[in-house]
Amino acid sequence: MESRKYERTYHLPWSPGITSDDKVQIDYWQHLSRMNQVVFTEKLDGENNCLSRYGVFARSHAVPTTSPWTARLRERWAHIKGDLGELEIFGENVYAVHSIEYTRLEDYFFVFAARYLDQWLDWDEVCFYADALGLSVVPVLGDLSVPADEQTFKKTVLEFAGSESVFGSIDANTGLHCNREGVVVRDFYAFPVGQLSTHVLKYVRKDHVQTSEHWTRNWRPARPINQY
Repeated sequence: MESRKYERTYHLPWSPGITSDDKVQIDYWQHLSRMNQVVFTEKLDGENNCLSRYGVFARSHAVPTTSPWTARLRERWAHIKGDLGELEIFGENVYAVHSIEYTRLEDYFFVFAARYLDQWLDWDEVCFYADALGLSVVPVLGDLSVPADEQTFKKTVLEFAGSESVFGSIDANTGLHCNREGVVVRDFYAFPVGQLSTHVLKYVRKDHVQTSEHWTRNWRPARPINQY
């Protein structure tokens, strides 16, 4: 059974991690200005996984994933699949180390969005369903009304981006401490499917893809503080 992909998240124009394959939201401030409230969350360095009644899906959504780094997530899915119905849960799976190794993990899967039919749910609903299903949520860095001007907004994002991860962050190649992968800002309220590019935006650190070869070839598991 094929699942609908997670829509592309567009970069803020001044995100230093933009590559040739990325999409940029040039009119970001025009869209942000229409929002009454936004949520800033940490962008984690992992794999986008979707939990639906049909299985656990990776980015392609063509068929349910059977990768070894989703084995534990698939075990968790087996316990909650009967409760999902039309609900789809999206989260960052950091079980496998990518470019950043986290030193204070208490879980491996962190929810950042939920889709119900043709609607992306509001942030309160995302947190409600994550809690009801026994899942963790990505770290929230701030929750506030949209700043009155663009420069204040940019300053806020840069301040969040300039710190290490809530879970501790070490560059997987060098072993040195590094800043968090990035920052995501999303509309607090619900919005229709197909409009994610104007309601969710990201800032990604420079040279965020630093692994010398694709991480799946010689992957290794992250080291959590607690085994859940």
